[in-house]
Amino acid sequence: KDFIGDYSYLGTTFQQMNIENMPSLFDVRRVITEFCILPLGSQVVHENAPLIKSVLITGPRGCGKKMLLHAICTETGALFFDLTAANIYGKYPGKSGLKMMLHIIFKVACLLPPAVVYIGNCEKMFQKKIPKTDQTDPKRLKKLLPKFVKGLKSVNRVLLIGTTREPYNAEVKPLCSLYQKILFIPHPDYSSRFLLWPHLIIMYGGKVSDALDLSSLSKITDGYTPGDMTIVVKSVLTKKRIEQLNKNPLLASEFVPSLAKIVPVIKELETFKIWYAKTPLGKKRAKRGKENEDKKQAKGKIDKKKKKK
Repeated sequence: KDFIGDYSYLGTTFQQMNIENMPSLFDVRRVITEFCILPLGSQVVHENAPLIKSVLITGPRGCGKKMLLHAICTETGALFFDLTAANIYGKYPGKSGLKMMLHIIFKVACLLPPAVVYIGNCEKMFQKKIPKTDQTDPKRLKKLLPKFVKGLKSVNRVLLIGTTREPYNAEVKPLCSLYQKILFIPHPDYSSRFLLWPHLIIMYGGKVSDALDLSSLSKITDGYTPGDMTIVVKSVLTKKRIEQLNKNPLLASEFVPSLAKIVPVIKELETFKIWYAKTPLGKKRAKRGKENEDKKQAKGKIDKKKKKK
């Protein structure tokens, strides 16, 4: 409910113009429902739908990765097992201890479905060089975890979910072999921002009046994530400012100083696009785009020949 997003109204137009179109937040919410919530929430759906054992949720800071994770668990009433490196550090030492821990977790998960096994900052598991400052041993699960995930069957309503904001730091092949589906959460488009601003303002005690130019506010915040927008709203709607709302309504200009302190994620998104193009799905998408372009060129040549005749 709190993951606000609207349709991508220009999606079809962009496709016709061969422009790479980013998914909207509404698309993300729909895919999360289809891939995660429905199969986990229903044994019938899980057994008859294509089996999805693992999902990677990735995107820039503040895009709502953990919100979606908790939404999946809440909506399905799933058991939650946190296998983040920092959380299991120092527990069940040694290879035999690690094997026992995973055996217990997956055994309980299969006996008491639905269940979600979560790994935060999952790119570190497949990172070539781990910083010396990181003492949590993030590569600990690299060899054993894929074996347990592979053993899951259609009768087991268990889902592995990994989240990361830096997937490009990991080796692509092992990361994509562990996670069947990759869900990228982009920054919100204009229509989603237009819905988000009033939602956040009201959530934190503010009031939306005709004096607040939501259209301009949504326009100037291109490249900002919902997390960034939340920080800005909190900084503007202080206790003192909320008390003055009846006399002095909120103005769009009040949000500008706080927005100026935050760097948009535009450059980061370009890095995500380059990384996504290296994934199996990204390669398939690029191949399909090339095939469509070749068909259009071939059709154009045929049309020219017909005109000459």
